[in-house]
Amino acid sequence: MPSYFSPAGCLTGLLIAAAGAVPFQVRGQTLAPAPSYSIGRTSEPITVDGALDEADWADAEVIPLSWETAPGDNVPATVETVCRMLYDTVTVYFGCVASDPEPDQIRAHLAERDDRARTIQDDHIVFLIDPFNDERRGFEFRVNSLGVQMDAILSRSEGIEDFSWNAVWHSEVRRTDDGYVVEVGIPFSSLRFPRTAGAQTWGLIIDRSYPRSVRRRMRSAPLDRNTTCLLCHANKITGFMGIEPGSAVEFVPTLTASRSQRRDPFPTGNLVADPQTDLADIDPDVGLDVRWGVTTALSLNATVNPDFSQVEADVAQLAENRRFALFFPETRPFFLEGADFFLTPLQAVFTRSVADPDAGVKLTGKEGANAVGFFTARDASTNFLFPSNQGSAAAILGQEAYNGVARFRRDVGPASNMGVLYTGRFGTDYQNQVVGADAFHRLTPSNSLRLQVLRSSTDYPDQLATDFGQPTTTFGDWALSAAFDHFSRDWVASVSYQDLGSDFRADAGFIPRVDTRVLDGSVGRVFNGTADGWYTRIQTTALYQRTEDHDGTLTDQRVGAEVRYQGPSQSTVVVSPTRRKLLFRGITHDLNRLEGNFEVRPSGSFTLGSIFRTGDFVDFRNNRRSFGLVLTPSTSFYLGSRLATTLALTHQRLRYEGNPVFTANLVQIRTLYHFNVRSFVRAIVQYRIIERVAAQYVDPVVPQSEQLFTQFLFSYKVTPQTAFFLGYTDGHEATDTFGLTTRSRTFFLKIGYAIQP
Repeated sequence: MPSYFSPAGCLTGLLIAAAGAVPFQVRGQTLAPAPSYSIGRTSEPITVDGALDEADWADAEVIPLSWETAPGDNVPATVETVCRMLYDTVTVYFGCVASDPEPDQIRAHLAERDDRARTIQDDHIVFLIDPFNDERRGFEFRVNSLGVQMDAILSRSEGIEDFSWNAVWHSEVRRTDDGYVVEVGIPFSSLRFPRTAGAQTWGLIIDRSYPRSVRRRMRSAPLDRNTTCLLCHANKITGFMGIEPGSAVEFVPTLTASRSQRRDPFPTGNLVADPQTDLADIDPDVGLDVRWGVTTALSLNATVNPDFSQVEADVAQLAENRRFALFFPETRPFFLEGADFFLTPLQAVFTRSVADPDAGVKLTGKEGANAVGFFTARDASTNFLFPSNQGSAAAILGQEAYNGVARFRRDVGPASNMGVLYTGRFGTDYQNQVVGADAFHRLTPSNSLRLQVLRSSTDYPDQLATDFGQPTTTFGDWALSAAFDHFSRDWVASVSYQDLGSDFRADAGFIPRVDTRVLDGSVGRVFNGTADGWYTRIQTTALYQRTEDHDGTLTDQRVGAEVRYQGPSQSTVVVSPTRRKLLFRGITHDLNRLEGNFEVRPSGSFTLGSIFRTGDFVDFRNNRRSFGLVLTPSTSFYLGSRLATTLALTHQRLRYEGNPVFTANLVQIRTLYHFNVRSFVRAIVQYRIIERVAAQYVDPVVPQSEQLFTQFLFSYKVTPQTAFFLGYTDGHEATDTFGLTTRSRTFFLKIGYAIQP
């Protein structure tokens, strides 16, 4: 059958269209220039205590937050915020006075460090610093009105805020009768900046979040809604002289100990101690992490005998009636730091593919226009993901694997870049390598183009290849991604093409589906409201997606629309009707579906929301069209400023010709009590139950299965690296033949202490 797509023709057409792209007409707007400021040097020591009582603060140049950029469009700020900035030989300081006409309405809650879901909705101040003044990458520091910290890397070309990055910095907040005062000290050793003998100029944006019925944003510089380049309109701060990064070496020795028990055999056996953690012979497990600032811009991380156990449990997911592997985000600090250096359009790097490493080395950073990322790790086991057009399978081999990833990216022109990527995994009778190139080109402030091409080479062990229907000799294939995006004040549009060969494998990444040619497009109209109106923003979008395999057969198609509403009480409502086609095992199913979500935050202490999907689904076990419902309501609430609880339910059910096929429910409860900004206790409970009607299945199934997971944790953190954890986890399972029975349980302790010579 001839293909609907011609890959070469599609890509060529996209390039021609992008090269000559004419942006949508948008309402004209004269953007005020961002003011520039001079930073003064301190004449006496600054104590970060939230008081701003040193004489140097009174003499420092004032940086007002004059513009409301959301929901207002560069209108005068609703409330007054006045900031100042100083520096000495080792630290840059910020001091802000945030006035509030209703100080009793200030939203302030204790939370875990980098807890975006909670802290970002509190009153807080953001300091976004661009030390290279290249408008490409910024260091972001946030502190809420109780002193809870968040930090991130803002990467312009990838368009992300990477909150996995952690720095050591100091902040204090003091409440006043008419608002609050924030004082921050950021050591130069926590930043990267150019080495120069003369005065330096940095980019800076200070942002105040003021959430009430709507969340207002006040900034020190105006925001151009016709460009995605936030840093392009930053304030310019000049005057840094004689600064050095300070101590660039950090040692973090860690001590971990645990005792685990497993029921063997399950479910009739007794809980017996894991031989490696027998209570009678528990040996302390000592590891070491080293961080070295090779230069002011390059950072080398090494870890020996690391403890990669997760003190944060993965959010549980329902795998019922799914074809492809579930995605779980990375949570391990060694892999999280500098993760933005390894991002590319196709997810060819996914560090959770390294399951059980015992050593690793990583180099990340940027020198001038050149950015590099490299890591290597030895894994005690080897994970495999076998993708195809119709589904994916997984396997684990108990043999070691050696992993390596290398990434180089170079800035081109004022706003574009080009890069290359290599990934490799090697084991006994096994190898997978991927090499490729990518580019990001900003055509205009509103239009951008992304391209990536990859080539893989794979050789599986013979028995593994036979068991999973893979080639038994070395094989390889290509992967291609191209995308054009337009973002402006009134219009949002994108078109992308992706081609993944049937023999393409990225074992160091996460690509669960191959043998696809996907054309995806959308165009949306944005209507901006006001803070006092019945809406703050409405976006209507038309959607289209078509997927073929490499034989030219249509396997998936989606045509639909989406309406997104944002309004008072920080409410968001999204509704999207779609018509779909889906090919599975030779049968094409026509599906009509309605999906969407809503969220409302009527106060700083309560949030309610849900995601929903209802209509036609494919019952993949029986290969037939059925009626389904997926509903995921959740609520988060605070009792005072210290106690926080999140309750979430995932409900999924499928019916065929009016008769139930299965019903699945997943309940998750997460409760935290914070003693202060450094310490908390946390309890997590996850309960999953699935009930299946055996008569509705063509193959035998377990009529009922249950799982229960609990975790309790005490955490005390001085810095992200200096921390103490004490916890307990257990897991229970049941079927229709036996009740909930403990499968395993673990007590654990972890201590890390950062040493900076």
